[in-house]
Order: sequence, then C-alpha cells, then structure tokens
Amino acid sequence: MDLRAKLQAATKEAMKARDSDRLSTLRLIGAAVKDREIALRGSDGDGGALTDTDLIAILSKMVKQRQESAKAYEEGGRLELAQKEENEISVIQEFLPRQMSADEIATAVDTVISELEASSVRDMGRVMAELRARHAGQMDFGSVGAMVKGRLLG
Repeated sequence: MDLRAKLQAATKEAMKARDSDRLSTLRLIGAAVKDREIALRGSDGDGGALTDTDLIAILSKMVKQRQESAKAYEEGGRLELAQKEENEISVIQEFLPRQMSADEIATAVDTVISELEASSVRDMGRVMAELRARHAGQMDFGSVGAMVKGRLLG
C-alpha cells in the first residue's frame, strides 16, 4: 500500500473511531499534500502527481515545523499548546520511515564518503545529495551535515 492510500485509510479509521485530534492532524496532512499538488500542477503541467518521496518530504517538513512550534510554546510557558504539537508530531511520524540510529547514520555517512571518494569539504554537497537520495525521511539532515563536515575535515 502506498503512502497516500495509508493516509486515506487512516483518515477513514479516525472518522469511524470519532478520534477528533487524530482526524484533525490527518486532515492537515491531506491539506498540505493537496496544496503541494496544486502548486505542481501550476508549475509543470503534469497533473501534480506526487511520489512517496514527495510525501515523505512534506511529512518531514511538517514534523520539523511542529518541533519548532512546540519548543517556542514551551519557552513561552504554553505547555498545553506544546503538548498538542507533540501529539501531532506522533501522528505524522506514523507515516514516515523508521528513523536511523546514530550508529546507522555514521555507517551510512562513512559508506557514502568512501563510495564517492570524497576527500574535502568541497565534496560535501555531493555527499549530502547522495545521503538524501538514499535515506530520505530517515535522518535529520541538519545534524548529519555537521557530521559529514567533520568527517571530511578530519
């Protein structure tokens, strides 16, 4: 079952179960997907078909936004809103691939660096592009960038 079908099935289940919090999050995901499809339709005219990789990118962006919001709410003392954001994150993450452990990330970085024969920081773009292609949605590329840079400098 592709990711779009899983999202639609989960939405139907949430409706039947009358789980309003989960349903609202799933509807937010659906709206984000629809917005992206409309944007694609206008730009290249191919009908706006999104792949699972595109959907994973949308979901990853949604998680990141909610993490930032939760942090801001916590700093502002709005714990109930921070908890709501955390709940949305957990629903969204159900549809993302399993996150890699620190050891798996280190192994993946080392593998790509050796395969591409990267030797300096100038190769960082190629290494990051390859990691994104192989492990989209499985790692936080913000923190991985620092690791790649450290490996290439060291």
